[in-house]
Amino acid sequence: MTRVDDAKPLSGYEREPRARSLEARVIDSGENEGRAFLVLDDTILYPEGGGQPSDRGRAGSLDVTLVRREGGEIRHYLVESSSASQARPAIGESVMVELDWQRRFDHMQQHTAQHLLSAIAQDRFGWATTAFHLGELRSDIELDVAAIDSRQAAELEDAVAAEIRAARVIRSYRVQPEELENLDVRSRGLPAGHEGTVRLVEIDGIDLNTCGGTHLQSTAEIEAVALLGTEPMRGGTRLYFVAGQRLRERLREHEGRLSELRDLLDVGDDEIVDATRSRATRLADAARARKHWLERWCEAIGERLAQGGAPVVQLHDDACDLKALQLMARQLDATQFALLTGGSAPEACFLVRGAEGTDVGSLGSEVADLLEGRGGGRGEI
Repeated sequence: MTRVDDAKPLSGYEREPRARSLEARVIDSGENEGRAFLVLDDTILYPEGGGQPSDRGRAGSLDVTLVRREGGEIRHYLVESSSASQARPAIGESVMVELDWQRRFDHMQQHTAQHLLSAIAQDRFGWATTAFHLGELRSDIELDVAAIDSRQAAELEDAVAAEIRAARVIRSYRVQPEELENLDVRSRGLPAGHEGTVRLVEIDGIDLNTCGGTHLQSTAEIEAVALLGTEPMRGGTRLYFVAGQRLRERLREHEGRLSELRDLLDVGDDEIVDATRSRATRLADAARARKHWLERWCEAIGERLAQGGAPVVQLHDDACDLKALQLMARQLDATQFALLTGGSAPEACFLVRGAEGTDVGSLGSEVADLLEGRGGGRGEI
């Protein structure tokens, strides 16, 4: 195999994936759909692609929130400032490009974990990866298997952990397209219209893959991978995972929630689920009982109003919602007008019930205007 000299790769993010700053020159600028962008002669900011989101950072004094490869160039989309001191740099001007390294390293951990997961899933179980998505909170791969049981998931996770502990070297390089046929390359295919050399990412002894993304130097830098669950997807299975710092942050958050639940329920960790289920059952029973007695109470109030025989009845109760007012109104005599109100501002509600032959729509609109509210209805209400 002839490795292409990558001393002059396409961009700095590939040449030096761990560089955090770079001086570059503006070679073009413009706007696309109302968003300003810069094109630089070099960049350490990765443009989104291959399931990996773009990097973020700064170009001079301006924030870069999105980087895309469009029209054969890499565009850095900016958050522009109205301040003259933070104006968009001119063509030919040099700017310091700064990388949001914490975000980049997180993406490197998740993307490298995906390569490792995909390789082991295919080699050990025969599950090929058909798609990859690097999300903000968790990532996922789609596998061509109908379902994954808990035993298989545990076995896959253990196998990944073993290769992380092995600290396998990860390297990237470019080869000519015609050389791919003679290499044991794992690939879902090259992008449409691809020209020139092909970038490969290799995990020593585990995987050789076509990829343009950013990756770690060793599997040890992944730290750990946890599988979070699966769901069926397009005849296959979507497998969710987190790696590295995300895993530690997720564990820290879960422990914080467990601590609060222990205090609220006054139980130990192994009793939290049963205690929560028991309380949820009691709350559901109480809600059903409340609904039953509320309906009986509303019906009784409506019957009392009807028995009074007054041609116009009025009632207000802060505890009543619209459904309660409707239950009361159903008990009234057909000859009675009613204005029933409930709640308190700004969440107050009202119900107008017209006697037979009344244009209740117009009447209700007048009441809504007087109460500076809004409403609608049909029939007698």
